[in-house]
Amino acid sequence: MGGMLIGRVLTFLSFLHNGVKYPCALVEWFFPVGEGPDPVMGTWVVQPKTVAGKRGYGLIHTDCIVRACHLMPVFGDTSLPVDFSYVDSLDAFNAYYINSLVDYHSHETL
Repeated sequence: MGGMLIGRVLTFLSFLHNGVKYPCALVEWFFPVGEGPDPVMGTWVVQPKTVAGKRGYGLIHTDCIVRACHLMPVFGDTSLPVDFSYVDSLDAFNAYYINSLVDYHSHETL
């Protein structure tokens, strides 16, 4: 993936230290599955980083955010509940395709 990591921004925040303001983002990390793109879809698959069974988070400076990306769930064999809401998508699935069709440049840099 070219050295880039995928992080889901949960919130933006800032703090002061020695009179310097640091704008930051709290992110949930997603790491690549496998050594290359999925052979069928032709795009990278990522899954949430877990530590002791819980999702991994980090605090980063906003200057580290390069671009947005679109994650599409890797659907399993079961149907979604009728009342499933799209807002729960990044919490409900175990893996996601990075949609390279949304951004013309994403296939070059990821």
